[in-house]
Amino acid sequence: MTHTLSVDIEALRSGMRGQTVSPDSADYDQVRTVWNADIDRRPALIILCEFPFDVASGLRFAQEHGLEVAVRGGGHSPGGDCTVDGGLVIDLRRMNRVSVDPVAKRARAGGGTLLADLDAATQAHGLALPSGMISHTGIGGLTLGGGMGWLTRLGGLSIDNLVSAEVVTADGSVLRASETQHPDLFWAIRGGGGNFGVVTEFEFRLHEVGPMVHFGLLFWGLDQGAEVLRIAREIIPTLPRTLNVLIGGLNAPPAPFIPEQHQGQPGYALLIAGFGSEEEHGAAVAALSAQLPPTVEFVTPMPFVALQQLVDEANKWGQYNYVRSAYLAELTDDAIEVITDQVPKRTSPLSEMLFYRLDEAYCEVGDEDTAFGGQRTPGYTVFLIGDCPTPELLSVDRAWVRDSCQALLPHSEDTGSYLNGMTEYVEDRVLAAYGAKYPRLAQIKARYDPENMFHRNPNIKPG
Repeated sequence: MTHTLSVDIEALRSGMRGQTVSPDSADYDQVRTVWNADIDRRPALIILCEFPFDVASGLRFAQEHGLEVAVRGGGHSPGGDCTVDGGLVIDLRRMNRVSVDPVAKRARAGGGTLLADLDAATQAHGLALPSGMISHTGIGGLTLGGGMGWLTRLGGLSIDNLVSAEVVTADGSVLRASETQHPDLFWAIRGGGGNFGVVTEFEFRLHEVGPMVHFGLLFWGLDQGAEVLRIAREIIPTLPRTLNVLIGGLNAPPAPFIPEQHQGQPGYALLIAGFGSEEEHGAAVAALSAQLPPTVEFVTPMPFVALQQLVDEANKWGQYNYVRSAYLAELTDDAIEVITDQVPKRTSPLSEMLFYRLDEAYCEVGDEDTAFGGQRTPGYTVFLIGDCPTPELLSVDRAWVRDSCQALLPHSEDTGSYLNGMTEYVEDRVLAAYGAKYPRLAQIKARYDPENMFHRNPNIKPG
């Protein structure tokens, strides 16, 4: 159903630089589309913001006319929090400016910047930000929820490298948040999601990475899953922080480096990224493959930007998606039994179970230093992903994701999860994720968003 506004929006248009898009605009259907094809919402108004005052104007307009607000950066929210039926979308995609200071190793990125934009700008100087693994993800939502990927062991989460942020709060104020300016807000946005305002610019600390890195893929069949996971739990925690290994229960990709007879076959993969020497990477690949020779082994140098785009096609726009996540302190024998029981039950060839290792730099930040909803102890984040070409397949794999997550819960650290990896926000799991931080977050929420305007997120209610 299309929602139209019964109010005159000309005053809004005249007071901003950005563009307004309404249901009668020729490009409305194109602009309202988001990454997850399972989300099909029809906002009453979309504001393509170019400057912070556009955001402030939009928020005031929403308050005056009682419109629900959604904030869109890259449009990648699994549950579609970045759009809303009948409400107003603050769309930041035009705020994708990136500037890099290679001497200070700093980058400033607009709130609508995609990881690909940031990677291209920083890699021109041999620098990188620890961020996600899909390059068409928006930096905003990823960072506000934590931000983990290939560089997490080397440099921590994205929020651990945030130096400051420009935030437009619910009352239209434009604030700079940092350790010295509005430090309570700065603490809260590092892990508290989009609960506290619209971040229109991020300032990040960068690390020396690339431009060339090392990559390896090892693949085994389904029947070898338990052995692969036991090898992984033994070796991965011993690797230096310049190496990272992603564990996957998935189908072998239809890539040219995969022998044709194995393409599309279900099994288990170890994806090994190396940011140090070729010898160090080669030794890790050898150690992981020695105990159980893989069906497929592929090793190559590649540009860091290519590594960042490695899974883009598998996670392309227009697929039907459903995601949940959990934390595992260890890959215990009991957890491995659950994993190997659940992985073969996937229906779509793109659905998968992924394990990110959390240790080294991730654990060097104190639990209370940020609002991040996860303990800074060694372990794994598990992503359970239903990724399907049709809604019919998603209805099956959505059940698989839910069943797998439920089966893993007894083996998880707690009932919380990585909040960026949730399609649906169950209140008790949001509370569990933040734990003892929640009351402090609620107090900060009451200060900057007392009416809970920003509630399309893992919501923190004003306390």
